[in-house]
Amino acid sequence: MPKSSQAKPSSKLKVLGIAGSPRRNGNTDHLLQQILAGVSSQGTEIKTVILSELNIAPCRHCDGCLKTGKCVIDDDMQWLYTDLRESDRIVLASPIFFMGVTAQTKAMIDRCQALWVIKYVLKLPVAISPGKERKGIFVSVGGTRLTNLFQPAMATVKSWFTTLDIGYAGELVFSGIDESESIHLHPTALKDAFTIGQKLVTG
Repeated sequence: MPKSSQAKPSSKLKVLGIAGSPRRNGNTDHLLQQILAGVSSQGTEIKTVILSELNIAPCRHCDGCLKTGKCVIDDDMQWLYTDLRESDRIVLASPIFFMGVTAQTKAMIDRCQALWVIKYVLKLPVAISPGKERKGIFVSVGGTRLTNLFQPAMATVKSWFTTLDIGYAGELVFSGIDESESIHLHPTALKDAFTIGQKLVTG
C-alpha cells in the first residue's frame, strides 16, 4: 500500500519561553535559558520571545475586541496571540519591578484582554487544540529579601494563566539577586532551573 504524502502533525510538545526583562542576558534570562535547556533535553519544540524587542502597545481598554475577540491594535501581539494559544507549555520569566512584573511583561498580559473576551464573553476555547493539557511556570528574581516579594507578581501571572487555560505548575523565584550575573553565585539556582524545565514536560 503506498504511503500517504500528507505530513503528520508533530507530536512534540510546543514550549514557549517569554523573556520579560528589559535587560538582556541578565539573571532572569540565565534562569530562562537553563529551564529551556531542561525542556529541550526531553525532545520538545521550543520558541523564545524577547518582549523588549517587540512592538507591543499597552491595552487601550477601548472594548474594540468585545464583539470579535480580536484586538484592534496592529502590532506584534497579533502573532504572539497565536503562539500563546498554540503552546502546550509556557515559561514566563520576569524580574520584579516595584513588587510586580516588568512593564514589558504587563503590557503583554494586559493585551490578553482579547483572549479574555474569547473565553468569557464569546464562550469559545482559548487553546487552538482544546482538551490538551497546558501548563506554565513563572520565573523571577528580586533584589530585596521581603517575605512577600513575589506574591503580587504571582497573583498577576496566575490570573493570566487562568485566562489562557494554562494550569499553574509552580514558580522558580530567588530573592536577594540584584547584581549582574549574581544568579551564578547561588549554589543551586541554575541546576534547579534545568530540573524544573525537565519536570515541566515530563511531570
